[in-house]
Amino acid sequence: MKVPLFSRLMDASKMHEPLAKPLVEPKPFFLCGSAKIIIAAVFIPLFLPLASPLFADVATNYSYNYDYWNEQVASPDPYHVSAYLVGDDFGVGNFRDPQGLFIKDNRIYICDSGNNRIVQLEAKPDGSYDLTRIISSFWIGEEESAFNFPSDLFETSEGEIFICDTNNHRVVRLDKDANYVASIIKPVDESFDVNAEFLPLKLVVDHAGRIFLQARNINKGLMEFDKNGVFVGFMGANKVWVNPVDYIWKLISTQAQRERMDLFIPTEYNNLCLDNDGFIYVTNSSSWYIASIRRLNAMGQDILIRNGYEDPVGDLSFGNAGGVSGSSKFIDAAALDNDSYACFDRTRGRIFMYDFQGNLLYAFGGLGNYKGYFLLPAAIDKMGYSLFALDSRAATLTRFDLTTYGLLINEALDEYKAGRYESSAGKWDQVLKMNGNYDLAYIGIGRAALRQGDYVKAMEYYKLKRDDKGYGKAFQFYRKQWMEENLWKILLVLAIVIIVPKLVKGILKFRKEVMEE
Repeated sequence: MKVPLFSRLMDASKMHEPLAKPLVEPKPFFLCGSAKIIIAAVFIPLFLPLASPLFADVATNYSYNYDYWNEQVASPDPYHVSAYLVGDDFGVGNFRDPQGLFIKDNRIYICDSGNNRIVQLEAKPDGSYDLTRIISSFWIGEEESAFNFPSDLFETSEGEIFICDTNNHRVVRLDKDANYVASIIKPVDESFDVNAEFLPLKLVVDHAGRIFLQARNINKGLMEFDKNGVFVGFMGANKVWVNPVDYIWKLISTQAQRERMDLFIPTEYNNLCLDNDGFIYVTNSSSWYIASIRRLNAMGQDILIRNGYEDPVGDLSFGNAGGVSGSSKFIDAAALDNDSYACFDRTRGRIFMYDFQGNLLYAFGGLGNYKGYFLLPAAIDKMGYSLFALDSRAATLTRFDLTTYGLLINEALDEYKAGRYESSAGKWDQVLKMNGNYDLAYIGIGRAALRQGDYVKAMEYYKLKRDDKGYGKAFQFYRKQWMEENLWKILLVLAIVIIVPKLVKGILKFRKEVMEE
């Protein structure tokens, strides 16, 4: 579904006004029929000069969701662009092919990979940003060592910094003052291919100090190191998906033909992030039939909940859109405190946000030379509710902040997580006033009602949006509640059915005996 160009140039504030009826795809109400063509021919050329500079402003981001029938439904914007950062803003020259992004508290780390440096920024309460420091080298004893294409970074709770120094084939560990502590190099282990290069790309460090690393050309899962940097093994490998046609063809092929075919091997991950509970979200760029995102526990098992209409795979329509076709390919993810998570799609430059049940909350963004759009998505992270998206080709960092509409959705999730179900339902009700087509608001009200024990209301709202699982659960509790409340009636009826006939029979028999005497 495409949004008319003129609609994108409208005032963004109009997209956030409450709607009196279900939202439809935004379009100028005063244009219809051939008048659209005439006015577009006159006015659109006037706007083209505005789009010529790199990344011209746009009034709004194209935002949408999917309904029960997997059709795209336009929605108010959940986020708006609040900051657009480039290296020149801080007097350090343009970023060059940045690959990694990490945010902790108000500290923002950018792996400026092409310039072989780490740029650290500080976000101020007034919305401004200060350059804190640039780390391009460090001292190992009396020898200075420089980075060579650093691609990712992680800061621990103690302030230590772990950096994937990719082309130097190592992971560097620095203290909070950027002093050298240690390095992790290629493991000497029989499970690691001796002929493979050690090219660390992405990493996280969990609460126990264990290091989980994604390296190039490694398809056995994540590499795990203990807190001392000793290689432990692999964990969480992707399952192998076999195309049935290829499998049958292999069975009937000759040995020589089989040797020339691709092997059935797991796909490798392309990024990972850590949530507040210590679980690891991992993404891969494989086709839609392989889980695009997984949530791994300490055993490497996928515990991601997938209770939405569809699994969290990004776009459900693979058709050509703006010259881009194919399934979504997630390049990174960010886990928010309310257990929702954002996935960054490299195929179409969109950000997909899912709740803790795997329901799609909203999608926005795209490919293009506009603020809020991207040329080549690289990484995403969060600061509170805010999202920061890194574009490697444009060498920019974009900050998205919630609109009123998006804030209500997240507050509804927060209230539900805190156990304030009545308040959560109230937030969802406000969301419906802004977007009557928002299925998840109905489901959210049903979910809150279910937690409150109002099973009839829960069934009503689940039924409105065809949530079979939710409706079945609510009906199960309602049936149990009804049985408990009406058990005495049931027993009374049974007693009457069983005892009364016997009593009548006994009376008749007694009467007959009396009459015979």
